Amino acid sequence: MTYKIFWVCLVSLTLSACQTASKIERSNPSSDLLETAEEADMVEADTEKLGFIDTVPPVDSTTEEVTEEDVIEPVIATSKPRAPEDIWERIRAGYQLDLDLDRPRLSSQLRWFSSHPSYLDRVSKRGERYLYYIVDELEKAGIPTEIALLPIVESGFDPFGYSHGRASGPWQFIPSTGQMYGLDQTWWYDGRRDIIGSTQAAIAYLTRLNKMFDGDWLHALASYNSGEGTVRRAIRKNLKAGKPTDFWSLDLPRETRAYVPKLIALAKIIKNPDKYNYSTYFIPNKPYFDVVNIGGQLDLAQAAEMAGVSIDEVYLLNPGFNQWATSPDGPHRLLMPIKKAKQFRTKLAEIPNKERVTWVRYTVKAGDNLLLVAKQHNTTVNVLQNVNKISSTMIRVGQELMIPVAGNDIESYTLSSHQRLLAKQSRAPNRNRIKISYTVNPGDSLWLISNKYDTDSKTLARWNSMGLADPLIPGKKLVVWLEPKPSESSTRSVMKKVVYTIRDGESLALVANKFKVSVTDIKDWNPNVGSQKYVQPGDKVTLLVNVVGG
Repeated sequence: MTYKIFWVCLVSLTLSACQTASKIERSNPSSDLLETAEEADMVEADTEKLGFIDTVPPVDSTTEEVTEEDVIEPVIATSKPRAPEDIWERIRAGYQLDLDLDRPRLSSQLRWFSSHPSYLDRVSKRGERYLYYIVDELEKAGIPTEIALLPIVESGFDPFGYSHGRASGPWQFIPSTGQMYGLDQTWWYDGRRDIIGSTQAAIAYLTRLNKMFDGDWLHALASYNSGEGTVRRAIRKNLKAGKPTDFWSLDLPRETRAYVPKLIALAKIIKNPDKYNYSTYFIPNKPYFDVVNIGGQLDLAQAAEMAGVSIDEVYLLNPGFNQWATSPDGPHRLLMPIKKAKQFRTKLAEIPNKERVTWVRYTVKAGDNLLLVAKQHNTTVNVLQNVNKISSTMIRVGQELMIPVAGNDIESYTLSSHQRLLAKQSRAPNRNRIKISYTVNPGDSLWLISNKYDTDSKTLARWNSMGLADPLIPGKKLVVWLEPKPSESSTRSVMKKVVYTIRDGESLALVANKFKVSVTDIKDWNPNVGSQKYVQPGDKVTLLVNVVGG
């Protein structure tokens, strides 16, 4: 019995020592695992020195057995890993691709990016709004966080990016692939530019491609760029020829051969920026936006005012919305800066649903049709039909239509689809060019129009933010930037743009003679005037006049 009492006391003393050590560890949160292990070793060593272990009596029939349940293991606390403060640190931690590569194509991309640090800063600033969300979603899906850099390769993190191949948004979905992954594309809304929708679609698409190519991320990335059919054909071709089938050995389109090296080069620079003489632009590892359920259609200018942010900030966080308001068909949510979301929710709750969009009552006049009324109010025939429950395009004089309209001047919605197009069409490729406006006629194509003005289809499409396969609807306004042609007889000439107002009794021939140009030139410079049989007093024509002769 004496042995039993002595043993209980010794065990109590030992447990007390372990618990004390554990409390010391918890009181010092800066301790790391190495220090904790050393302290645990010291506790065990002290226990042995006191002779506690050696004096444990053998178990016999007269001694109560001490079971494993009676022995309490010491609890050693560990400090919680520090969360990265910088999003780039978090991205590095999730790398999964093999970056220890030395390929000529990779070296050329590394040279370009490392010699353009201002570009890296610029795309980082554009991506600041979106990166936290993207990284978070990639981690949830178990996808390498190098993929967070893919929007830099695709669009330079421009949410409004649009390519000649009709790809749109930060992840650059073409219309068909976008539709396949649930990204609606309507007059009101383009899901390919929606930050949440397009990111989820990109993750789903990349996950599918990765499985298709048995976990080979380079094949998956190449397929994301040029299509899985293209990559599969290249693999089959190499197999037939007895060649390796890794990405670097495949005969792929030129763009795709550079596409994957661009991503890897970016990943290498972000992994070790000092090696490439670059300092990453600091982006906090914190959510930039919050998702607010708005429950229905809402004027974006009104949303900006309620949140206390600029209209541009609303569009940059919600680039999927094309017009001055959210889509009546959804998604019924807005992304708002996280610091403004609470204020926005409070103000939104105070506004009745009928006041979230401005409405006008329009009485149909003689000569009106739905298309004309829609154009006058910056909307579409479909919107008018849906709002007014009209099944056909027929309207009658005196009929009243309810029309949703912008609450502010339409020009103030600076990043709406229409205003972005106008801004693009107003930017001259260089100072010497002169802008003319061209109205699309039935049967027109980009090739025909570009041929007429001695340019190429791709350039004409770029001037008008179009893809080469975009449909040309009669009545659509295009801009053409003409290059002045100096007089062949002059040794030195300066061409000046002149806007001339037709006077009483003047014809195009008289104006051409007056400014020493041809009637054909005037018609080329002014397609709308040139298509008329006669010019009227007050009509304005743009002329290129040689003001210095040799």
